[in-house]
Amino acid sequence: MLPFRLIMAEAVFPGSFDPVTHGHIDIITRAASIFDSVTVAILNHPDKVGFFTVPERMAMLEEQVREISPHVRVDCFSGLLVDYLAARKARVIIRGLRAISDYDYEVQMALMNKSLREDIETVFLVAREANSFISSSIVRQVATLGGDISKFVPKNVVQAVLNKIAVKK
Repeated sequence: MLPFRLIMAEAVFPGSFDPVTHGHIDIITRAASIFDSVTVAILNHPDKVGFFTVPERMAMLEEQVREISPHVRVDCFSGLLVDYLAARKARVIIRGLRAISDYDYEVQMALMNKSLREDIETVFLVAREANSFISSSIVRQVATLGGDISKFVPKNVVQAVLNKIAVKK
């Protein structure tokens, strides 16, 4: 980790984080070493029912970011991301890229956000190879089918996923 932050700005790392993975934590850690502050913003989408509730996801993330930096915080939002950034007076969106298929989608989103608010910049951080295949949906699927997810998510998340699966059965 760098001993100083390179950019004196707030960055927002939006996502569902349902659940948070080692890949998410890596992107948050790396973003925290670049930007003055990072807000991990959970999208509270009114039309989607998550595996975990937004408060549950916030609690899991808060436990993880506590160890990263005092300059990282967890929040939630609904509506357009650009409106959330405007309310926070932030200009930078952080997005992680795992594969070329992510790139196609993420560029579309970055261009849409830029067209909605010209001063927004999107910064892409490429996933480390060890995390390049991990997604929240794959983690949920593996866990639901009885697989070991401990290599892909933090310890507190493993137990939360197993508890949630037990409740849903």
